[in-house]
Amino acid sequence: MTLSLRHLSIAAATVLLSTQLMAEPKRPECIAPASPGGGFDLTCKLAQSALVDAKLLEKPMRVTYMPGGVGAVAYNTVVAQRPKEGGTIVAFSSGSLLNLSQGKFGRFDEKAVKWLAAVGTSYGAIAVRNDSPYKTLGDLVEALKKDPSKVVIGAGGTVGSQDWMQTALIAKAAGINPRDLRYVSLEGGGEIATALLGGHIQVGSTDISDSMPHIESGNMRILAVFSENRLEEPAMAEIPTAREQGYDIVWPVVRGFYLGPKVSDEDYTWWKNAFDKLLASDDFAKLRDQRELFPFAMTGDELDAYVQKEVARYRGLAKEFGLIQ
Repeated sequence: MTLSLRHLSIAAATVLLSTQLMAEPKRPECIAPASPGGGFDLTCKLAQSALVDAKLLEKPMRVTYMPGGVGAVAYNTVVAQRPKEGGTIVAFSSGSLLNLSQGKFGRFDEKAVKWLAAVGTSYGAIAVRNDSPYKTLGDLVEALKKDPSKVVIGAGGTVGSQDWMQTALIAKAAGINPRDLRYVSLEGGGEIATALLGGHIQVGSTDISDSMPHIESGNMRILAVFSENRLEEPAMAEIPTAREQGYDIVWPVVRGFYLGPKVSDEDYTWWKNAFDKLLASDDFAKLRDQRELFPFAMTGDELDAYVQKEVARYRGLAKEFGLIQ
């Protein structure tokens, strides 16, 4: 009897292992919905490294770039043209959810995809070149009050985007009409950094994680980070928050992944289980920390509920700024 049970256990384990191997994506791909170098790229490469290091994928996941509409092109492509691709995950951020709340992804809403996993969070930030005359957030606000048309601000996306919203909240708090600010619309954090360092814009409304390589190289400074308190990472500890400079603005930037709407339950479960294992591991935490991201772990139904709630909250904020009816 004992031998029979042992054989059954071994057989069950073999079937389970076989099922897991069968479910592993044959051509794993992560779509970064922007140009290389920004937050979506960072998010995909984090998963790329972690999945191979943890031996959850036998071969590396490729990262492809699909810029356009700060996520809109990728979202529409996956939903309408590639809905069943079980091996393809797509990076998203809080900015994606903000755009969804305003209908910027066209006819598809926040219920059109299968939300998979959130793997970390960063925070919004206001960046300038290291030689900028603006030394504090107050310096920038004073310049905007004097003549907002003379300060060129680069932001990912158009009016209503996450980066636009960050500076709009500052403007509102300072008594400046956000519509008077002078914006240059760019495609993600990589393009913002390039434009800022090239002198094409004077201020970048961006993300702290995107900015750290340029801060550490000495080419860029952060006037304010939109976190609750100063961040504890050694390289970030000296960066002041907007709150401590008199502007009570907090803007977390959650980063994660979704799958197409017709991906099979088997494929979805494989990915969910893989990310559940990653998010519980110390090795993943180290990789996340190396990319200047902070803990934020959520998968499956819990993430779906979070997304629906956040989109509703962003929709209310968009109405407040007159972006939607």
